[in-house]
Amino acid sequence: MSDGFDRAPEQTRPLRAPPSSQDNIPQQNLESAMAKPQVVVAPVLMSKLSANAPEFYPSGYSSNYTESYEDGCEDYPTLSEYVQDFLNHLTEQPGSFETEIEQFAETLNGWVTTDDALQELVELIYQQATSIPNFSYMGARLCNYLSHHLTISPQSGNFRQLLLQRCRTEYEVKDQAAKGDEVTRKRFHAFVLFLGELYLNLEIKGTNGQVTRADILQVGLRELLNALFSNPMDDNLICAVKLLKLTGSVLEDAWKEKGKTDMEEIIQRIENVVLDANCSRDVKQMLLKLVELRSSNWGRVHATSTYREATPENDPNYFMNEPTFYTSDGVPFTAADPDYQEKYQELLEREDFFPDYEENGTDLSGAGDPYLDDIDDEMDPEIEEAYEKFCLESERKRKQ
Repeated sequence: MSDGFDRAPEQTRPLRAPPSSQDNIPQQNLESAMAKPQVVVAPVLMSKLSANAPEFYPSGYSSNYTESYEDGCEDYPTLSEYVQDFLNHLTEQPGSFETEIEQFAETLNGWVTTDDALQELVELIYQQATSIPNFSYMGARLCNYLSHHLTISPQSGNFRQLLLQRCRTEYEVKDQAAKGDEVTRKRFHAFVLFLGELYLNLEIKGTNGQVTRADILQVGLRELLNALFSNPMDDNLICAVKLLKLTGSVLEDAWKEKGKTDMEEIIQRIENVVLDANCSRDVKQMLLKLVELRSSNWGRVHATSTYREATPENDPNYFMNEPTFYTSDGVPFTAADPDYQEKYQELLEREDFFPDYEENGTDLSGAGDPYLDDIDDEMDPEIEEAYEKFCLESERKRKQ
């Protein structure tokens, strides 16, 4: 038998015809036509990246400081340019403080050898800390480090003494500055916040090696707050709030150690401002939030406090998150009710605890469903009794 796939032998063509002079197809064309299909391979692109390529810097980034830093200050004609470049570098890359501050201080020790040079250094850091937003913290850290690592100590005073003298110059005009125009007040506010950072970061080592904060700054901050609250313009009050959020907890602890009630007086003054001052609603809300923050011990949590399990006797909010139940008459009750035990027992004894109902035309009882009809809705009496005992025992233990 033959099927549709059989062919007669005489009709089968050879796979390749022998060459003949009478063939009209050239040999090279014939071979091309009979060749196997070619697989197209995408060209391999060679990367131009190199591990030896120079370090990448974002557009607009100035690498003058980085390139010259390795050579110390040799590429800088003046101390001012060297210090200003380092300050700008810290502003752009504050994370480099830890790795580069030591080299910076060593370079300064070889360059700052006169009173004038030290005065110039103090002024450069002060101006950067009070004119560049968000540099007050970094400036205070820098001042603390240099106060302990600069070796020069001329007759006019060491680095810390000259820095405090520079701050005193601004401090003495605080009342006029708080009343001044917008530009003057803005500069005054920058000084206030920088002084707050100095109070937190400037460490003074005593003769016995103990580290303390500068008491003179503590007194200064108290008077600066007086100047701000005495001129209750919005920007002055906002500055006072920022300062108290920054230093409030530390100041209050220090005052309490000395038996002073300065923080109580400040809070009372804030409350008077909220009631009497003609400040904006947003600023009043900010002041009230500050009072709330202070009432919560400035948001601090004492981890050393002894843990006590909450009970109705020691926790006024004990029943706040307790579930609410309803009696058969629809009267709500919670665990705080005196007759809670009886009402809860009545609740357990109710037969129809979850009545069936229809919602949007849907019968939730499962009527007509052969699967649900086979399910026994009632607990086994023995299981129900054990469950009730468990609930009652749990309640009894929780109240003990």
